[in-house]
Amino acid sequence: MTDSKYFTTTKKGEIFELKSELNSEKKEKKREAVKKVIASMTVGKDVSALFPDVVNCMQTDNLELKKLVYLYLMNYAKSQPDMAIMAVNTFVKDCEDPNPLIRALAVRTMGCIRVDKITEYLCDPLRKCLKDEDPYVRKTAAVCVAKLHDINPVLVEDQGFLDQLKDLLSDSNPMVVANAVAALSEINEASTSGQPLVEMNAQTINKLLTALNECTEWGQVFILDSLASYNPKDEREAQSICERVTPRLAHANAAVVLSAVKVLMKFLEMMSPDSDFVGTLTKKLAPPLVTLLSSEPEVQFVALRNINLIVQKRPDILKHEMKVFFVKYNDPIYVKLEKLDIMIRLASQANIAQVLAELKEYATEVDVDFVRKAVRAIGRCAIKVEPSAERCVSTLLDLIQTKVNYVVQEAIVVIKDIFRKYPNKYESIISTLCENLDTLDEPEARASMIWIIGEYAERIDNADELLESFLEGFHDENTQVQLQLLTAIVKLFLKRPQDTQELVQQVLSLATQDSDNPDLRDRGFIYWRLLSTDPAAAKDVVLADKPLISEETDLIEPTLLDELICHIASLASVYHKPPSAFVEGRGGAQRRSLPPRQNSGGSAEDSVGAGPANLVSMDQPAVIPIQESLIGDLLSMDISAPPIIPVVPTATISSSAGLDLFGSSLDSFLNDPIGSNSSESFGAGGSSGLLGDIFGLGTTATMYTAPKQVWLPAAKGKGMELSGTFSRHNGQISMDMTFTNKAMQGISNLAIQFNKNSFGVIPAQPLSVPAPLNPNQTVDVSLPVTTNGPVQKMDPLTNLQVAIKNNVDIFYFGCVVQIGRASCRERV
Repeated sequence: MTDSKYFTTTKKGEIFELKSELNSEKKEKKREAVKKVIASMTVGKDVSALFPDVVNCMQTDNLELKKLVYLYLMNYAKSQPDMAIMAVNTFVKDCEDPNPLIRALAVRTMGCIRVDKITEYLCDPLRKCLKDEDPYVRKTAAVCVAKLHDINPVLVEDQGFLDQLKDLLSDSNPMVVANAVAALSEINEASTSGQPLVEMNAQTINKLLTALNECTEWGQVFILDSLASYNPKDEREAQSICERVTPRLAHANAAVVLSAVKVLMKFLEMMSPDSDFVGTLTKKLAPPLVTLLSSEPEVQFVALRNINLIVQKRPDILKHEMKVFFVKYNDPIYVKLEKLDIMIRLASQANIAQVLAELKEYATEVDVDFVRKAVRAIGRCAIKVEPSAERCVSTLLDLIQTKVNYVVQEAIVVIKDIFRKYPNKYESIISTLCENLDTLDEPEARASMIWIIGEYAERIDNADELLESFLEGFHDENTQVQLQLLTAIVKLFLKRPQDTQELVQQVLSLATQDSDNPDLRDRGFIYWRLLSTDPAAAKDVVLADKPLISEETDLIEPTLLDELICHIASLASVYHKPPSAFVEGRGGAQRRSLPPRQNSGGSAEDSVGAGPANLVSMDQPAVIPIQESLIGDLLSMDISAPPIIPVVPTATISSSAGLDLFGSSLDSFLNDPIGSNSSESFGAGGSSGLLGDIFGLGTTATMYTAPKQVWLPAAKGKGMELSGTFSRHNGQISMDMTFTNKAMQGISNLAIQFNKNSFGVIPAQPLSVPAPLNPNQTVDVSLPVTTNGPVQKMDPLTNLQVAIKNNVDIFYFGCVVQIGRASCRERV
């Protein structure tokens, strides 16, 4: 008969009957009673009243009964801590039992009972079990140390358990080694210091690799994760580890495979990219990843999310495996969307024909979300694979002819991006797009169509009528549509001023007087001011050439990608977020990063001090910011033209220091490019102004130069990091800056502008930076400044607002001007 009988409903007086059965002299009856108690506990009944009676049953040689009693103790010890002390003597006694199963069971149970009073009695038995002759007891005790550390970290360190745990790394049994590694990893994760408990060396790594072949699959995962946190001292050691880890790629367990991939991906960074070993290893990585896609959908999804990261880091690994990412009819939607994303990343001139054929087929599916993604994917292929752009546009036109509403709308959205990428090439299809104007009901599609009409207004005879039709329901439109409509009508007015004056006045009135949206009002006022004061400047600004869209816009930022590669086979690789973003208490944890990438010449040791900038591969596609993130695109600014930087206060700076948008500063700002004033206009005595007075220094004074601070982090500067300080030499104040390019593309066209400030600080000459600033390059620049500029009191007084422009975007930051307290006088 099965144990299901214990879960059947019993009559009243159940607790009393169980109590008498637990105290029975017959062992069989006592065991049956404990089973009934555990069954009641499992279904949620409160049987805590039987605690002393169940504890009395611990004194038995029957392993099954002892396990049941220990299970009961783990459940109720927290609610009955005083009574749980009664069981301590039995625990201590069981830890010295001849049977290793009982010894292990006792130490495991004591570790699971999270009661401080019992924790004190756990130390001696645990210390003995860590040195037990039986490996099963040792591996159980190793995990118990991690549990004890979670309850009382100070006790674990004081009692020397960490040292004993480190000694177990040299154990002869592979499972003991695996559990010791798991326990140390768990303690490391919980550590607030962020420093590793064990400094891995070649000897320890060799022991872990030896144990790797003999332990269970989960033990292998723990060991591989530990190997991934090790930094080999040279390329030869990295190759040796990779050779011993590579057989794990053939393991049946997906977790082991992905953990092995993580180790290999990290160590590949330390090897010369053109070496034969790297080529061979890259070929070996593809088959196991492809095999994971034959698993059930949930495992497929996890594998695909990890593959997405791997493809962004090393696209060569799977460049010949396009067909395995083709969507199957019975794939769940979440698998379909991930496969589609990877297909686009792997698209190239060699496979674009079969990719387009697949995508066109997907666009006729019944799943709306999938069809939208497929249509958008065709547009992304057109932007990525330039020789096949015409074929992609032809495919999109075929889809528009289907007249399926959501297909048409997605096609218009991506065609707008294609126009940006290939100006004056495919404008002949505009008439086809205009035929579908009445069917557009989604904000993004309507905004895209409005942009097309405004951008090519001179080619559309009835552009004013089309835009006026949108204007009728202006207040009911989405903000995205309203902003685009405002810009489009201003463009139309600048191109055909004679017959669109009334239209532009109407839209400016709607935007500035009738709208509650601050973004729309601000843009309306800027356009109004431009058009009313200097239409020529307005034309230069609004009708300037747009920056071209280049390659993919959704690549993960390089430093984040490197961190996520170090977290392959974890939740971070599925979310595509670092652990600190979704795990509580991980804010102070040490961030992982890949080692500096090895070049074909030199060794990894030459780059030990290198930061994340060294991790960027020169042959990877550039991360280009999307259109909405470009401040310059707000006014359709031309980033290749002479710099025009509207200095706007950043969010972190007090609003009292804002720029006068409609004062004379804007007029001069629009009319004069940055740095157009010659140095003579500032006068020769640059230090004699207000700032010089505050410093209180003569021409023989030397200012103490404060250490450089990071003014613009790479994360906010889209790859450009700027640090700096102020110095004074021979009476000349200078802004000393260090530019570092941590992006995957060159930086050029650098220019700088200061907002009005308390000291009237302005550049004495244009910013001169050697161009281009290549990826991973750092350059120091000293910019002389004078104090003859416009003065406006700032809060705080020493605050200086700065705008930096390059070929990617315009960036704003605030810094502090060092004054009298940081100065000293030279002795002559």
